[in-house]
Amino acid sequence: MTAFALALVLVAACAHASWNYLLKRSGGGFGFIWLFAAISAVLYAPLALGTWVLMQPVLGWENLAAVLASTCLHTLYYLLLDRGYRHGDLSLVYPIARATGPLLTVMGAILVLGERPAALAVAGALLISAGGLLLTGDPRALRRAGIERAVVVALATGVTIAAYTMVDKAAVAVLLTPPILQDWATNVGRVALMAPQLRARSDAVRVAWREHRGDVLAVAVLCPLSYILVLTAMQFTLVSYVAPAREVSILIAAFLGARWLSERDARRRGIAAALMTVGIVALAMG
Repeated sequence: MTAFALALVLVAACAHASWNYLLKRSGGGFGFIWLFAAISAVLYAPLALGTWVLMQPVLGWENLAAVLASTCLHTLYYLLLDRGYRHGDLSLVYPIARATGPLLTVMGAILVLGERPAALAVAGALLISAGGLLLTGDPRALRRAGIERAVVVALATGVTIAAYTMVDKAAVAVLLTPPILQDWATNVGRVALMAPQLRARSDAVRVAWREHRGDVLAVAVLCPLSYILVLTAMQFTLVSYVAPAREVSILIAAFLGARWLSERDARRRGIAAALMTVGIVALAMG
């Protein structure tokens, strides 16, 4: 994995963990999710248009199909993630979802895309995922009343992460859709897909804007930015390298949860950090 690709992914990880922290802190909900998606579509429209004019990509029905598939998967991902945060801590839901996703992605990349990552890189991916899962704590504690639902939703979220990552990898690396256009079109599609529910939930949108305007605007900027950087890295890097590397965001989210959401256990987080650091080094060397 090149230093440039790793740098893109690590910056993306910081942005990703930050917007997840803001989503958890705000309480999320349908209104918040639709609102930040709509604002993102407006904010990034000039970049998407500029990319279209400058690059003049040749896009066919396959590109459109990839956008539609990614739209459905991303919509499901955001709704599941929000549901998970309603039932569990940031430092529980985020690590399970983000650690499960890359493991499934690596498997899919090998079986479906025919990628052949080096053994050292595979070991690094396993270490990163193990560190992420370690952040969830004692597995026996997951049996506490009310926690099981959060775990199940987090695992389902991880499955959607793997699915949309595979689709988007094919879109930008095989079908040659520019990353900004892929993310923007998917975002616009998500706004449209959720629009029919607006009439019944218009109050939720107004409440989200009135009470969490700052968080909505921040997520509207950070969420697309984090994924555009990842898509850019996937254009020239194996997805079996990129997907695990971006999960260093797990560590950042765990720190934010401990520091500002009063979620605990510093020792366990230190061990997990060590595992993930070694995993990142292995990915870079692999």
